[in-house]
Amino acid sequence: MMKQFFITTSFLLATTISIFGQTADNQSQSEVDHFLNWQNKSIGSDDAFGVETEKTYNELLKDKKSTTVIVAVIDGGIDITHEDLKENIWINKDEIPDNGIDDDNNGYIDDIHGWNYLGNANGENISYENLEITRIYREFKPKYENAKKRKLNGKDLENYELYKLAEKKYKKEYKMATRQATGFRKFTSKYNDTYHKITEILNDTLLTIEKLDSLKLANKKLKKDIKFIYPFVQYGFSMDMFKEFETEITKQLDYHLNLEFTPRDIIGDNQDDFNTVYGNNNVYGPHAFHGTHVSGIIAATRNNDLGINGIAGDVKIMALKVVPDGDERDKDVAKAIRYAADNGARIINMSFGKELSSHKHYVDEAIQYAQEKGVLLIHAAGNDANNIDEIKQYPTKNISANKQLNTWITVGASSLKKDKSLPANFSNYGKTMVDVFAPGVRIKSLAPENNYEYADGTSMAAPVVSGVAALILSYYPELTASEVKEIILKSVNKCPELEVEKPGYARRKKKMQFGELSVTGGVVSAYNALKLADSYKK
Repeated sequence: MMKQFFITTSFLLATTISIFGQTADNQSQSEVDHFLNWQNKSIGSDDAFGVETEKTYNELLKDKKSTTVIVAVIDGGIDITHEDLKENIWINKDEIPDNGIDDDNNGYIDDIHGWNYLGNANGENISYENLEITRIYREFKPKYENAKKRKLNGKDLENYELYKLAEKKYKKEYKMATRQATGFRKFTSKYNDTYHKITEILNDTLLTIEKLDSLKLANKKLKKDIKFIYPFVQYGFSMDMFKEFETEITKQLDYHLNLEFTPRDIIGDNQDDFNTVYGNNNVYGPHAFHGTHVSGIIAATRNNDLGINGIAGDVKIMALKVVPDGDERDKDVAKAIRYAADNGARIINMSFGKELSSHKHYVDEAIQYAQEKGVLLIHAAGNDANNIDEIKQYPTKNISANKQLNTWITVGASSLKKDKSLPANFSNYGKTMVDVFAPGVRIKSLAPENNYEYADGTSMAAPVVSGVAALILSYYPELTASEVKEIILKSVNKCPELEVEKPGYARRKKKMQFGELSVTGGVVSAYNALKLADSYKK
């Protein structure tokens, strides 16, 4: 989900560069090469605070035998035919492909590589969805809009309080989205006017920095106009990028916050009945970028002269599609977790999250089921620069006030340098709720149709940890999920007293110690983890 802000020149540039990966185009080749695979590098030898994957292979794993580990990626679509991933996709050997029969009697027909919970048996798929706050507000508004809290009790009181929270958040988001859309229209109008004014004077539709500099010297009256358009020319901005950015903004009003938009109708399931069977085996689309990028970080084929090196060399990705463009549903997440646990996954990567949870009990029961099955769950902390000790993020390792899952790792995003910028400025954090940090800034990985792109987010940091966990289990398969978690947390590269900028977008950033941002105060290290894992030999 794209975070909402008011439109300014600097924000539009920064956000569009982040979304569409333009920064690398304006860097020297040496800088681009430095970013490539930096998550696998080492702070000592490579000047990049990665997780030391290459060092681990070179120094600790030579001539050692590995076993295959299944990692379930619960996400959006995954391009399972990608040139750098196709060899590492899980295959359900108990299912005969494309025969229209549930051969293994697990309730899913032709689930060869996983399952898509966002489609129906006719092959129709959900592309866009509401936010959870929209769904809750729409569902409960007729019953609770005029209700009196003092007259409610039990489940009614619980639902009423959930409704009021959703109502508050929904109205705030809707107001911001409306203002943002209005601001963007004004902004693009100003840009178009300025562009046409300058190109008419130059009698040239192709603007360059050199032409603007010359024009500024020749016509001082255009100083403000040139100053406005200058950064867009500098960063190679195009009208196509404006249109793509506008699409990102209008989706909020057209789909995410639209009370009349109910895409779930194509599936036809009852959200209050967990036992319904639905979906199809199309694990690709729509929206396959995010899941493909996440999967590549974990499992891109190593040393094949293509793209990037995944962290885990002996791994199979199980594709489970539950995340639309909008908020995922608790029922889908819970079913995917159970599917993964029942079909041999040792690790589940979950690079998604939301503000509220309408059916939290579904997910709570599923993650406890996964824990009983020996599965390690790894979750992205989120990208709102929030302290999630205070502001809740779902799904969560907290089953209740007194019960917490012990096979769950929550991951914040770190950046390239071991300096004040170490925590990504967008990353959520929390001394008790975030366990570790891992590389999540300018991560190059796989994109659909055999492409490769950069992306930022705790969504990228979580699969780094999933990859490290898979690496541990592939060489020490006898370890339990709780032991792997313990090893990862104990073996981080610690820098608790490092003074860093508190995540957020304020101009004057508050300084704090890195150790205050997570349980461990460190960045995950594959090298340290594999050395420690060796001492756990049974």
